[in-house]
Amino acid sequence: MGTVKCLVWDLDNTLWEGVLLEDGEVRLREEVRRVIVELDRRGIIQSIASRNDHDHAWEWVERLGVAEFIVLPQIGWGAKSAAVKAIADRLRFAYDTVAFIDDTELERAEVAHHLPDVRIYSHDAVDGLLELPEFTPAVITEDSSQRRRMYQAAFVREAARTEFTGADEEFLRSAALEMAIRRATESDLARVAELTLRTSQMNATGVHYSDETLRGLVHDPGHEVLVVAMTDRFGPHGAIGLVLLEKLPALWHLKLLATSCRVVAFGAGTVLLNWLTDRAAAAGVDLVADFRRTDRNRMMEIAYRFAGFSRHEGAADLAPTETEGVERLGLRTERKPPPTTMTVHAVDLTGNHSTLAVWAPEDQPAPRPP
Repeated sequence: MGTVKCLVWDLDNTLWEGVLLEDGEVRLREEVRRVIVELDRRGIIQSIASRNDHDHAWEWVERLGVAEFIVLPQIGWGAKSAAVKAIADRLRFAYDTVAFIDDTELERAEVAHHLPDVRIYSHDAVDGLLELPEFTPAVITEDSSQRRRMYQAAFVREAARTEFTGADEEFLRSAALEMAIRRATESDLARVAELTLRTSQMNATGVHYSDETLRGLVHDPGHEVLVVAMTDRFGPHGAIGLVLLEKLPALWHLKLLATSCRVVAFGAGTVLLNWLTDRAAAAGVDLVADFRRTDRNRMMEIAYRFAGFSRHEGAADLAPTETEGVERLGLRTERKPPPTTMTVHAVDLTGNHSTLAVWAPEDQPAPRPP
């Protein structure tokens, strides 16, 4: 059984003690509060499916101090299966990654009948949820504790984009997008490994790098392992990209480029490729990128081709590829202008310090080696 991504709470006699419409007041046990806070830290999204008057019930959710932990609450008089389905569909979660907890056997049975893949729990299980393996991710990353905020920001961002009447580029500029490109540290390795595993549509090779392999590359002076994160005025996007780069005297070898599909619409992949091309040109080297076609990464191939990469018959300085199906794409680099839709804060690839600086135009490119 895999890890639960979202827990949907009933309210009466489940999240809180009491029946709101009958008792007038309800209380939140400290153990329930502890479960809510810890699940949030673990990156498990929490929502509500409750038969109640929405405004009255939500007032009590706020009064009890847990409203900030709730995403997409469904409070009304419809079927709870419909509420759970609406939550899962909006989050784009598979039903078998969603859990529902309720004190009423009939309600649990109704959800189980219509959504047989959803995991069903009685309210009696609340106190032991944190010990269950399906609520215990193998690794809790920095992004885990921000996951709920990222989803909340995404919904606000989506609504703002829908309401915006100007061109897409104008909206992006108004969003105050910022990208940070920095060297990975030991504490980043779990998230970096996760990116190589879970990112498929915008993954240049589809190759998964283990913690052990990445740890070796982080400490190898001939390699750069870069983590890319984004934020905007709506909130964090979290870690959205990974660059694995080998730096050789005459060229830089881009072994892996992966970005989250969440930020494709913001042009993150293009910005990242342009920055890397500009930095290589400034260092006087060309780029060779590994690419392997998969069933899902057509968008990444288009990004490479659009950036000017073309088939490269090989480079004498590069070791043979160890992955079947990998081809090498070459690019004669030239300076690129910074994007107009976001501010990029990036590490200096020619130095050893970790300070980030704003990517800005420079007057003279470095001379190329003969």
